[in-house]
Amino acid sequence: MLPYDVVIFDLDGTLTDSQLGIRRCTEYALQRMGLPMPNEETVRRFMGPPLAESFMRYCGMTEQEAARATDLYRERYIPVGWKENSVFPLIRPLLAALKARGAYVAVATGKPRHTSVDILRYFGLLDYLDAVAGPTDQELHADKADLIRRVLPASGRAVMVGDTAGDVKGASDVGIDSIAVLYGYGENAAILAAGPTRVAADTRALCDVLCPDMPPVKGCFVTLEGVDGCGKSTQAAALNERLTQFGYTVRRTREPGGCPIAEEIRKIVLAKEDGGMSPETEALLFAAARAQHVKDVILPAVQAGQIVLCDRFVDSSLVYQGMARGLDADWIKQINRAAYREGAPDATLYLRMGHADAMARRLAASDPDRIEQAGDSFHARTEAAYEQLLLENPDRFIPVDAAQTPEKVTEEAFAKLFARLKERGVL
Repeated sequence: MLPYDVVIFDLDGTLTDSQLGIRRCTEYALQRMGLPMPNEETVRRFMGPPLAESFMRYCGMTEQEAARATDLYRERYIPVGWKENSVFPLIRPLLAALKARGAYVAVATGKPRHTSVDILRYFGLLDYLDAVAGPTDQELHADKADLIRRVLPASGRAVMVGDTAGDVKGASDVGIDSIAVLYGYGENAAILAAGPTRVAADTRALCDVLCPDMPPVKGCFVTLEGVDGCGKSTQAAALNERLTQFGYTVRRTREPGGCPIAEEIRKIVLAKEDGGMSPETEALLFAAARAQHVKDVILPAVQAGQIVLCDRFVDSSLVYQGMARGLDADWIKQINRAAYREGAPDATLYLRMGHADAMARRLAASDPDRIEQAGDSFHARTEAAYEQLLLENPDRFIPVDAAQTPEKVTEEAFAKLFARLKERGVL
């Protein structure tokens, strides 16, 4: 049984970490007005209260000047700044767990309502909410208690969750409980002095208070595959950043490598001079590195509720050592059976690109390793092999057009991966 039937959250500093966008947009507005940027401690105080109020309180502006500063702030915030934000860890599964248990969940924030809705929708949180309250475009100021009243239902045990003394006071003014979170932007001394009903030091503690029986966060193993030069490393880094921004805990890794023993094997298999290494030896070395990698890194991370992003996995062995070098696919699968048994991927992002274009891009970036020096016919076979795997694994493979600009590749890859994570209940 939940301790509260109605849970109302603040946004900035409670559900999301918006300080990067707020700092940059504040700096932009003040520069446009020819005013100096306040120190870091003062800028942190902009997180939470309405903008106009902060400009007047911390920059000494009149109400008219504050209105002008707010307009300038939004001039950058509307196209760019609102996305310079990130969801705090565990917030997404907490909201999902509350909704699944029948709670009424809402947001009451000093940020303009339309902007708040855009943020919540962009980060995939809006579906968990019953209502959102924030100042309208015509309101320079908005009292927290009034915002809470706008979303507060007529009955039910209710609580306001926020990171500032204003959130605690607003809850008190409307006669409901409050939870002060200490991981946000408010000053701890001030919010504790306001007398909250409960305190949560971090999001884990907040989950324990609001939903004591919340299930463990589900992990997921995602691999990136494609021909040499298709941009896997670039996209792994970009997806790592984007997933973290959306509140996921990510473990980025690679093959061969990812742990000390596997990294030593990597030096051998990718050395420019192969010393006469046979295809069988190469395949066995990859399988040995992979077995250690699964045991030391991949399996523990997935069990801990993390998303593992791995640059290459068994599919690469099937392509490069199997189909391209002519080794038996069943034998490749057999020597990798430990990795398949304990660490089979949940999803594979296949960065789809012609081998010639991909290799031209690769050679323009740096010197090729031993495998990349194998020649055009070899790489043509790897491209054909990946296309065959796509046909054989339509449920696991997620094709992405890797011939686009890196930014567009990231957008497509993330949109498809985020949809897959939601399908699998990975929150």
